[in-house]
Amino acid sequence: MLLKARRHPNTSRNGTIRQHGRVARGMVVSTMTAVLAVGSACVFASESAEAGGTNKTWSNQVRDYATESLNDEQALSLAAIPMNGPGIEQYINADALMNPGSIMKLVTTYAALEILGPTYHWDTSFYTDGELVGDTLNGNFYVDMGGDPKLTIERLWSTLNELRGMGISAINGNLVLDGDVFRIADEQPVFDDNGDNPHAPFLVKPSPYLSNLNLIHFQVRADERGTQAWSAPSLNDVVIDNRVIATAEAPCPARRHFTWEPFFHEDHRVTVRVSGELPQGCRTTAYLSLLPHEQYTASMIRSLLSDMDIDINGKSLLAKTPDDARLLLRTTSPDLVTMVRDINKWSSNVMARQLLLTIGAENRLEDEEDDRVAGIRVVNEWLQEKGVNTAGLVIENGAGLTREGRITARQGAQILQHAWNSPFASDLMASMPLIAMDGTMARRLRNSGLDGKGRIKTGYLENVRSIAGFTRDDTDTTWAIVGMVNNDPAWNGQAVLDRIIYSLHYRPPTGTTLSRAQSSGTKIR
Repeated sequence: MLLKARRHPNTSRNGTIRQHGRVARGMVVSTMTAVLAVGSACVFASESAEAGGTNKTWSNQVRDYATESLNDEQALSLAAIPMNGPGIEQYINADALMNPGSIMKLVTTYAALEILGPTYHWDTSFYTDGELVGDTLNGNFYVDMGGDPKLTIERLWSTLNELRGMGISAINGNLVLDGDVFRIADEQPVFDDNGDNPHAPFLVKPSPYLSNLNLIHFQVRADERGTQAWSAPSLNDVVIDNRVIATAEAPCPARRHFTWEPFFHEDHRVTVRVSGELPQGCRTTAYLSLLPHEQYTASMIRSLLSDMDIDINGKSLLAKTPDDARLLLRTTSPDLVTMVRDINKWSSNVMARQLLLTIGAENRLEDEEDDRVAGIRVVNEWLQEKGVNTAGLVIENGAGLTREGRITARQGAQILQHAWNSPFASDLMASMPLIAMDGTMARRLRNSGLDGKGRIKTGYLENVRSIAGFTRDDTDTTWAIVGMVNNDPAWNGQAVLDRIIYSLHYRPPTGTTLSRAQSSGTKIR
């Protein structure tokens, strides 16, 4: 059997806030009601607008509004810099070290594009130390894991299916996984989710043995026969105990009405008990990460081979591929540009963490034993070479899924300035969610007139809301913007940040009256 792999005190930001609780589970809430709460054209007043008889700058009005909304004048950190047109740089608490949440992924992905190159890819190779005799491969079947963040079940199936084309129907040997691609210290930082689901997809850790994001997709459907449950991939190590009851046709219930309870056995198998009531014609689904990476990958490969009527009769082991082993198959990942898009559009934590390990593995020093630490060193050195002051910057895992991550808005804006002038600027920008159109921005700022007029990476932890990216004002000037709310609670931080994006478009701080907005002089209240 494969080796089995299986919290972190609350921290504070400058001694003022506690960061605890769970990460939002893909929850997206439209904030346009809040953004336009004082009227469909309500924006921050321009520099020339009157506020109580005195002129107030754009940044002062933003600060006042944020302080009123968040009940803390230090909760918002903001930097906004014009890239290609008129505008006045804006800073609010810009040198305060804040928890950035997932906008840290922009640092990791931008660094990867320049350090690894946009065409970088990962190989997963299959070897043998045996020989073919008839339709039988007499020897071990080695899988040299390359650290591919996107080694999907579809690609594995397509690759392994070539064995049938070779006329192989049996493997008389062991299935051996080689994870030598990464060096990972035994003690890794642990994210204290404070939640009730340690098997959630966003908590999947990086690993040299990562495949298919280490997830199992469970589904239950109800019809006149009752309920049927299944999973993909279908693994021998995972059994479904279906206790869902079929009821008469009715509106389909939300996922929260069902419980998925795993039971772990001494033989490393898992039974998942699902219960609830499901009307006929409806289905419910869940994604869970239940097995150690190496066990999951080995079990999936065995399942795929079985589906192809290829028997492998040996054990599942972890070992290094012999130097004299013979190459049988290889699958190559999509290029780095594709990976970066997946990471930033959908905020994939495990892929970002895997990317940081790759940066470290490709640039580790001889005495470095942890590719995560090596990756952090490389990224910091790369930033310093660009002239970015990295004092206080804490990357930790490259994904932002941490209570310890820290960056200032000024540092973030400086990094975006360099990205704007990078040879790979278009690749990075294309990876960011489009306002009101896709990714994690798909439901934000809808019906605001800003559809597609900005590319913004979002961040979301309990007590943390953040944005970073590029957005255009109504004079077609592009602004680099980094905004972070660290507050207890931060539930309305998203509305504050969306309001800032809205204002930056319709009332940009240009020092002139260039805006075409119709709400001149309107105050935020």
